[in-house]
Amino acid sequence: MTRQLALNTGYGGFPSSPGLACVAFALLTACSEQTIDLTPPPAIDATAPVPRPERPEVTQASLRQARAEKARDAGKIASAAADTPASRNMSSYLKGVEEALIGRGLLRTDGGTEIQLTPERLTDDFVQIALHDEYVRDGEKLISRSTPAPLRRWSRPVQMRIEFGDSVSPAQRARDRSDIAAYGARLQSASGLPISLGEDEGNLTILILSEDERRKIGPRLSAMVPGIPDSDVRALTDLAPQNYCTVFAYSRGNAVSYDQAVVLIRSETPPRLRRSCIHEEIAQGLGLANDSRMVRPSIFNDDEEFAYLTPHDELLLKILYDPRLRPGMNEAEARPIILQIARELLATQT
Repeated sequence: MTRQLALNTGYGGFPSSPGLACVAFALLTACSEQTIDLTPPPAIDATAPVPRPERPEVTQASLRQARAEKARDAGKIASAAADTPASRNMSSYLKGVEEALIGRGLLRTDGGTEIQLTPERLTDDFVQIALHDEYVRDGEKLISRSTPAPLRRWSRPVQMRIEFGDSVSPAQRARDRSDIAAYGARLQSASGLPISLGEDEGNLTILILSEDERRKIGPRLSAMVPGIPDSDVRALTDLAPQNYCTVFAYSRGNAVSYDQAVVLIRSETPPRLRRSCIHEEIAQGLGLANDSRMVRPSIFNDDEEFAYLTPHDELLLKILYDPRLRPGMNEAEARPIILQIARELLATQT
């Protein structure tokens, strides 16, 4: 029956030959002896798609409202995270510290330019700050004692990143990020070292945490700095109240150039003390590792005379990153070069 249907069917008014008919129909039936099922297919039992609702128009006003709601939610989370006995006590303590220091004429925000500098004095200051360590390791302990150390600095760009604890409000995060970005640009200008603030990746991490958050940071530190000494983890998790902030910088293997650094700042610090911590700890993380009461006008003076990086400190950074100096140099090797650089820098200021 199939063949007969094919033989009697033509195309375009021309009769079809038996051979052509078989070939043409073979494309559909393979010239087989099968019957054609003319039963109509069953009806499709399916619900028609429901029309999608129209998307609301996105306006600048709606975006601002969404951001405001998100900020309010984050603010509530921050308030709850900061409202603990430990954090409230630390906040009250640090506020009192700042008020007392300012009341004694300390935490100055000027540059101390009335203090005269000579090349010899600037050289001595550099040796004290850059060629000495503030702490020494005694087994598993860190002992506060100024000790001679080789010159250390970064040999590659510094990419800063910030990790905030939940206790830091969105508004405070924005202020901190702005302060750190601006300060990074200033440090880059003084040192010549590329320094920037990124979002996710970085080799200099700034942790801004409350008392409760800091005490739990051990596992994060171990993941962030593989092989970090247990003594360093304890120093950060058990930070004494009189230490408002701190920094640890690390080299890889036996290298003398820094590869990674971690800055920790208490989230409870009030404004001037907070910015002072940002200035001092990041600059120390670049290689100006020590503090000394002999050095002024400087943020690296132990008596907290100056709150922010001074022009004197910018000179120290210029010396530290001068290509005539090399990481690993000791005082005997570096001092004549430091003196020459100091003479050149001060001559350009007169």
